[in-house]
Amino acid sequence: MNNIDDNSKEVVRVSVSEAARLFGVNPQTIRRAIKSQDITYIVVGGRYKINFESLVKWSQNRTTIKNKSNNRGIGQYVDKWKISNTLYSPSKKVLKKPKSEDKEQKQKNT
Repeated sequence: MNNIDDNSKEVVRVSVSEAARLFGVNPQTIRRAIKSQDITYIVVGGRYKINFESLVKWSQNRTTIKNKSNNRGIGQYVDKWKISNTLYSPSKKVLKKPKSEDKEQKQKNT
């Protein structure tokens, strides 16, 4: 069984072309950000894999990139994702707790 620290989080990485499509920019713009070390990445099989969190921070700190993302990239869909009907929004009662939290709850109750 894996012990996962509560502070750890899964790192999401995307390719240069995926990043360009997501943010509505040219792949060369992403490559320039890599070259200037504005975003963090690793190299897997000779290809850049960009840390998505650093990509989001980079895009939000640059007005032109932010505008392109909102007009041509993923930002154009944000309004569509908003849940207006609370019947279908996630409820804390419905969401399951991780098993480690259940064990801690049982130990506190005994």
